[in-house]
Amino acid sequence: MKTLFKFKKMTVALMATLMVGVSCSDEFLEVLPTGSLADAQVGTKDGIEGLLIGTYAALNGTDGNRFEGPNHWVTGSIMGGDANKGTDAGDYGDINPIQRYETSATSGDLNQLWQARFEGVSRANAVLAAIAASEELSTSDAAILAGQARMLRGHFYFDLTKHFGDVPVFDETLSAVEIVEVPRSSAWAQIEADFQFAADNLPATMSDAGRVNSWAAKAYLAKALLFQGKFGAAIPIFTDVINNGVTTNGLAYDLLDDYAQIYNAENDNHAEAVMDVESANNSGSTQNANWFDDLNYPYNTGADGPGNCCGFFQPSFSMANSFRTDATGLPLLDGSYNDPANALENDFGLESADAFTPDAGNLDPRIDHSVGRRGIPYLDWIPHPGKAWIRSQPYAGPYSPKKYIYYKSQENSFTDGSSWTRGYATMNYTIIRFADVLLMAAEAEIEAGSLPTAMGYVNRVRARAANSDYWVKTEFGNPAAPDAANYVISEYPASQFADQASARTAVRMERKLELSGEGHRFFDLVRWGVAATELNAYLQYEAQFLQTKFAGASFTAGKSELYPIPQAQIDIQGPDILPQNAGY
Repeated sequence: MKTLFKFKKMTVALMATLMVGVSCSDEFLEVLPTGSLADAQVGTKDGIEGLLIGTYAALNGTDGNRFEGPNHWVTGSIMGGDANKGTDAGDYGDINPIQRYETSATSGDLNQLWQARFEGVSRANAVLAAIAASEELSTSDAAILAGQARMLRGHFYFDLTKHFGDVPVFDETLSAVEIVEVPRSSAWAQIEADFQFAADNLPATMSDAGRVNSWAAKAYLAKALLFQGKFGAAIPIFTDVINNGVTTNGLAYDLLDDYAQIYNAENDNHAEAVMDVESANNSGSTQNANWFDDLNYPYNTGADGPGNCCGFFQPSFSMANSFRTDATGLPLLDGSYNDPANALENDFGLESADAFTPDAGNLDPRIDHSVGRRGIPYLDWIPHPGKAWIRSQPYAGPYSPKKYIYYKSQENSFTDGSSWTRGYATMNYTIIRFADVLLMAAEAEIEAGSLPTAMGYVNRVRARAANSDYWVKTEFGNPAAPDAANYVISEYPASQFADQASARTAVRMERKLELSGEGHRFFDLVRWGVAATELNAYLQYEAQFLQTKFAGASFTAGKSELYPIPQAQIDIQGPDILPQNAGY
């Protein structure tokens, strides 16, 4: 089908606002144009680099709306059952219907997400158009600049497609017309082409942190193939990345020994970072920090905890329960982790002054790197005090997030306290990390029938989690202190990977545990075709505790898998040109 897609005319004069949400290295952040770029400037390598930096900046969002952030804490994690929208019902109430799968096409947040990602596309197209018009670039420079722009454009289209499905696609050849005919069809062909070009033309390493390289492009290409069910095509690419891939600065991809160091600003650009968004503090704008997370720290912590605001992102009951392990250290793959006999002991309904003993049962040690819960040390702050850090337990439950939270020792050095909250931290957000690659590769191998290879990848991830040297202790920073909980974890036996169905169950649970709260869960459930079953069960379970939030909520198969096309965009184009997704 053809559609008319209105696209604002691009010129080579690109405003300095491209630089607002910089998401590259600190060196990039020092390049601050004070006005528009003239045509002659854009034809130079430096001028095109300026346009490219603006494209990198769009990874972090362009308008300051928290739905634009790269971590998808609402559209990926809350909607996937990892977490509840915290705080209370009256604060940021626009999220309330979204978390009940009652999303409206008139949502301003979703419209801003749409606009931000297409802004990223337009910035990438401006770079590519400038490269094509330049008479000064060497062949090598043109290829590397174009490879980065196409890698970023592929990311923006991938993000649009996984949210909205069938989206308009246009490239740099269409960027100078007001109204063009473009196919409103699957963007996958363009996504694959962009990632393939980047893989073929980018070097293996780059001089600046934050820039994409050929290995990141290969990993993303394989991910795009996996999302389409092209498992055979994805496998050799994943294998190459796993066996030979290196980070931008030349570190061989690997799992970090210490799981917690993935989320520590002092350890940014580590061996597990395949593609990330660079962050910076005290750079003149909190937009350069993790502004998209500023609402998500525990509530009302004062000097005893990070941020002091606002509790919007609270791990769910079901997510916390999922970390239960059996006597052998394996997860409860039959889903019985939510049964009363297995559900995690928590302080729901208790005051912080009330007596409480943390759960004594078997647990995956990743729980206490992922979920803040009463009585367990909260990084190097105090032990989580429970209700005192929760704005409304009856609305959002008893837990706090723990990933991508800054440490007490990092206050004012890895945080930007220049705004209304101390919660602007500066650790990189990892769009793709190596554990994710291993688990995606395991999925592909399972579908191809290579079950022993898949088991090896999954157990590699579990073996890292089982390293007791890095389990949370009762006393932060003291390796001789007792473990903070009864951690019991083991690798999967061969019997779990004896057939495809059992192997699928294992790898899907491992993604849930390993990547919890990182924005993947909703999109995983959708591509696996199990979203309706899993998420309706989740709603039913959570509603036992959070009745005012979830009573009567339901996920509608055939509708809720995609977000609605923003009505504001349909109003511009007309419904015949930009039709709404089914069910909205």
